Amino acid sequence: MNDTPSAGSEVVEQVSTLVEDVFGRLKPLLAGAEGLLAASTDATAEDLTRLRPQVFDVLGGLVVGAGFISAPNALADQEFAFEWWTETGDDEPAQLVISLDPGSENFLDYTRQSWFTVPRDTGRRHINGPYVDYLCTDEYTLTFTVPVRRDGTFAGVVGADIYVREVERLLQLKLRALGGRAALVNAQGRVIVSNNARQATGSLVRDIDVPAWWSAGAEPVTTETGTQLRRCGDSPIALVRSER
Repeated sequence: MNDTPSAGSEVVEQVSTLVEDVFGRLKPLLAGAEGLLAASTDATAEDLTRLRPQVFDVLGGLVVGAGFISAPNALADQEFAFEWWTETGDDEPAQLVISLDPGSENFLDYTRQSWFTVPRDTGRRHINGPYVDYLCTDEYTLTFTVPVRRDGTFAGVVGADIYVREVERLLQLKLRALGGRAALVNAQGRVIVSNNARQATGSLVRDIDVPAWWSAGAEPVTTETGTQLRRCGDSPIALVRSER
């Protein structure tokens, strides 16, 4: 294993920058959503169309999907609302259309999805994934979400999607240069990308208890077996390295 002081630092820094860039791009959309809801207690689903310029500004580069998802009854005319757009490769993004009728057999209860529940329950931004996004793209995806508030009360989330394969494209050379086994994992120890076939995207790291390390404060550590863990900035992503 490359044990120089800078080993892994470039990966950690690049992941931290990527995460902050995505969340930074959501700030104008967050301001727009909170402004729209604050302006009127009678805001409707149709009013969400006013957010489209900010949504479209988020799209591009790594971001392949973005939008606003309301909390139940945050709008005056319907219980659920979903203003989400995805990149298509054409000139115009495509709007995601889903069933929001609880009486429909195709109803999508997004209030049970962790990209929605974690910001709601913690009041903090969140990264969900890697997961296969069967709703939009059938691709391994990371979803970034930030809670939206009205008068201090949770009113929904704004979010952005990026493909895991694009993260892999950006980081693969640096991960391979580390030697041994190296992987980026989420707080549950699920692999986002790695430099080896044994740690495929979506698999769990089992030779170390990543959730316990995270719960203990996620300070940089080297275990007795030589495995190193380092958190990537303020994100719920860590670099895990081992010699074998």
